[in-house]
Amino acid sequence: MNHDVIVLGAGLAGLAAARDLSAGGADVLVLEARERVGGRVEQSVLPDGRLVQLGGEVVGRAHTAYLALAAELGLTLVPSYVGEPGRMARATPEGLSTGEPPHWFGPGDEADHQQVTAEFVALARTVDPHDPWSHADATALDNLSVGAWLRSRGASAAVVRLWEIGQLALASGSYERTSLLAALRKHAAVPGDGPYDYEDWEGLRVAEGSATVALRMAGELDGRIRLGAPVEELTIRPGHCAVRMAGGESLSADAVVSALPVGPLRSVTVDGVSDARMSSLHRQRQAVAAKFTAAYDTSFWRHQGLNGLSECEGVLGSTWPQSEGILSALIPPERYGVLLGMPAALRDRELLGDIARLYGDEALRPFTSSLRMWGTDPWTQGYVTQWNPGDVMAVGPLHGTHEPPFYVCGSDQWVAGYMEGAVRTGRATAREVLRHG
Repeated sequence: MNHDVIVLGAGLAGLAAARDLSAGGADVLVLEARERVGGRVEQSVLPDGRLVQLGGEVVGRAHTAYLALAAELGLTLVPSYVGEPGRMARATPEGLSTGEPPHWFGPGDEADHQQVTAEFVALARTVDPHDPWSHADATALDNLSVGAWLRSRGASAAVVRLWEIGQLALASGSYERTSLLAALRKHAAVPGDGPYDYEDWEGLRVAEGSATVALRMAGELDGRIRLGAPVEELTIRPGHCAVRMAGGESLSADAVVSALPVGPLRSVTVDGVSDARMSSLHRQRQAVAAKFTAAYDTSFWRHQGLNGLSECEGVLGSTWPQSEGILSALIPPERYGVLLGMPAALRDRELLGDIARLYGDEALRPFTSSLRMWGTDPWTQGYVTQWNPGDVMAVGPLHGTHEPPFYVCGSDQWVAGYMEGAVRTGRATAREVLRHG
């Protein structure tokens, strides 16, 4: 049977694209390798009814496409952990501090930090987030790491360390291996007074659970999603595209939308798409990161005047409270190997030890915990896009574009914010497919 459109991947991007295509009258089929929908959004239910978000969970006020979709689906946006009272904690090998400034700051470091932050914000205003390649100094900015730029501006070692611990808290890769142009582009897309404003980026969450966004879209696509259906080969031709799945079954469609992360897409043989477009896609990389969650009876860290938000130099990069008694944490790429190098049965204990250093021994006794190793999950192969020095120019202005009847969407294909990026590009791709008929 020939379909109008076949969508590869039932994460937020693929589901958003398929939903809008179906609403526009297209006969659409979604192929998903996993036995579930959602991709990097996933949730479980505790015996007491609390939801635990095992994947993506927060968005910000700047994430307009996601917010609009949540409203269409009848979901409720509420303040996230950003509104939690209490102090933030920072843990390094030599100390632990709460509030500001961090314990490694000395005289003059705060003024230094404010100065370099102002320079970064001003420089970001010169970058067009939709076309960073047009910047007069694009190549030079792309070849420079954020860490190198900070030092070139005279930032002290203490300030560089503060920026680095904050970056690793987001699990998107060290600032020593992050393109300055990419960082400026990200900030230009969601401007703020500092390198990363938590309210703008992470101030909201879906009360019914972020994975419910995917589940409700999937419910609207009943009968149009095939699970356990990994794709091995695409043949793209105007008016006739062939999709071969693992096991040999072939399907046909007038158009194909790839909503696969860039890592898994590399394993798919694609014929009929220009070398330039495939080279741009294959040049992208993802941060090899993991997410950890631990559920407790209560938010015990509050008794110490803490809000559950932290930045760390252990194996964990950060923690934050996702709801009452439930902590989330990220493991950045630079520390992922620590987990890979130990028996799987010891990983939770290692991570709980990091949390206990922040909040005390009660952290060692959750009644459940969960670890999602996104970096080595074959259907994800990473977390957010990681832009190393040189990558923005190497990927080039074909980033996020289409070559009909082959279309691409997903969190990797927008500037920043992986749930927003998925929804934004998925819906935009549906519009393009319908426009081309």
